[in-house]
Amino acid sequence: MLWLSLILFLVTIILVTVLLLKISSQTNLQLNAVSGQLNERLKEMSQVIQETHRGVGERLDSTVSIITNLQNNLGKLQEASRQIFEVGRDIASLQDLLRAPKFRGEMGETMLGNLLAQVLPKEHYQLQYQFKSGETVDAIIRLGANVVPVDAKFPYENFKASLSALSDEEKNSYNKKFVTDVKNRINEVSGKYILPDEGTFDFALMYIPAENVYYEAAIKQDLLSFSLSKKVIPVSPNTFYAYLQVICLGLRGLQVERNAKEILANLSRLQQDLSKFNEDFRLVGGHIKNALQKYTDAERRLDKFHDKLEFSASANKPAGSSLVTEAG
Repeated sequence: MLWLSLILFLVTIILVTVLLLKISSQTNLQLNAVSGQLNERLKEMSQVIQETHRGVGERLDSTVSIITNLQNNLGKLQEASRQIFEVGRDIASLQDLLRAPKFRGEMGETMLGNLLAQVLPKEHYQLQYQFKSGETVDAIIRLGANVVPVDAKFPYENFKASLSALSDEEKNSYNKKFVTDVKNRINEVSGKYILPDEGTFDFALMYIPAENVYYEAAIKQDLLSFSLSKKVIPVSPNTFYAYLQVICLGLRGLQVERNAKEILANLSRLQQDLSKFNEDFRLVGGHIKNALQKYTDAERRLDKFHDKLEFSASANKPAGSSLVTEAG
């Protein structure tokens, strides 16, 4: 019995060992499969992490580039802001200068002279033209035998005050003063520079060098009627340029007319020369015709004289000579 028990015990141990080995083998296979799957997952996760790192790096590079460009643009914006500030300061300085009437007048005269020089030939305008009365107009435009006076006026103070007025009442007050200023300037131009006895046309141009000031004057019907009654035409830089273009066309028409007159005068002289040449030609033709007639008459007389000579020569031959001739 002891041996049988021992044998059963050994068999049991062997069976348990075999089962354990089998279980261990299966466990190893499962562990290997799980390990392989884990390795695959880790590999995929590693690739995803690398791609994520690469994408993050590219985005960081792009972000750095954007930040750099933004810093550059901010620098440019600061420079532009500085320039705008400088321009604003210059405009403020110009406004301060425009408060001085003398400077406004000189600026208007300069702008007027530059515009005339850009459009008209030099011989058709003159700056600072003095009349016999002693008055000096800023410019004149020569059209044929007469001139058009042009004077620069810049009624700015009350116009600027009306723009900065805080109430309608104050604005209306400055507008009335502005109208009075413009009318005073119109009276000056009309009284001083429209002088037909000194060769001017019966109208004048009042040059207002600022478009906004001109517009404010032009839209007021009473001012327009007053200026036309005084035969003074207000013009701005734009409208004056258009007037000058029309004047240029007129000057070209006058030049064409002068050229046509010169051509007609030359044709008249050519006609006279042709008439004289025709007389001389007819006279020479008559002389030639007479000479030809004399030549024909002389040739006819020569032929007759030649015939007479031959007849005389044949009539005076000796008779013997004729017999000898016949015998021979």
